[in-house]
Amino acid sequence: MARSDRLLELIQFLRTRRHPVKGAQLADEFGVSLRTIYRDIQGLIAKGAPIDGEPGVGYVLRPGFTMPPLMFSTDEIEAIVLGSRMVARSADANLSKAALNAVAKIAAVLPVHRGAEIDAPGLHAGAIRATTQDSVDMAPIRSAIRMERKISISYCDEAGAPTERTIWPISLTFCATVRLLAAWCELRGGYRTFRTDRISAFADTAERYPRRRAVLIREWREIAGLPEPG
Repeated sequence: MARSDRLLELIQFLRTRRHPVKGAQLADEFGVSLRTIYRDIQGLIAKGAPIDGEPGVGYVLRPGFTMPPLMFSTDEIEAIVLGSRMVARSADANLSKAALNAVAKIAAVLPVHRGAEIDAPGLHAGAIRATTQDSVDMAPIRSAIRMERKISISYCDEAGAPTERTIWPISLTFCATVRLLAAWCELRGGYRTFRTDRISAFADTAERYPRRRAVLIREWREIAGLPEPG
């Protein structure tokens, strides 16, 4: 790996860690000597990277550091474009528009010679459309998830029986044919997964649920036996 590529990968690695990473671990990760890691860290700091730490203690990248899109690798650009276009074909109208806007913003700041990586990529998203249609707008529900607010829903179960529930929405999963809303259900006193096409109506209660969403998601994953996201 060229040193310039290693420096970029080193920044990316530190960005994904919340706690200091020791130099020895970085050396193992990148297959170089500890002395090389120390030199790379000093080089990054000299170029303005906000890295805190010292030999023997570890290094951490302070929050808020961003890199311009021109430093994305070709694989990263392809992943971003492909993912965004898949979202644009399968999500609600607001999220679809946001995905296309994100690609346009990246394209606007890429060097001219890299424009083809977005305009004529080697990867394409096919027609992805859920076979079921939602009866309600997903945008406010996504907002309730972000704001950690309870919502009241009118829901029909698989047998068609209608129920009224107050839930704490924590996660929205986009599957091939349906969308699934994971939430704590006050009626059932536990975590439940709701098909969004069976939600006939909903209302924001303007009430925050009593526990942080990150805690709820971790608990839900443990109960459901789901792996941690990669």
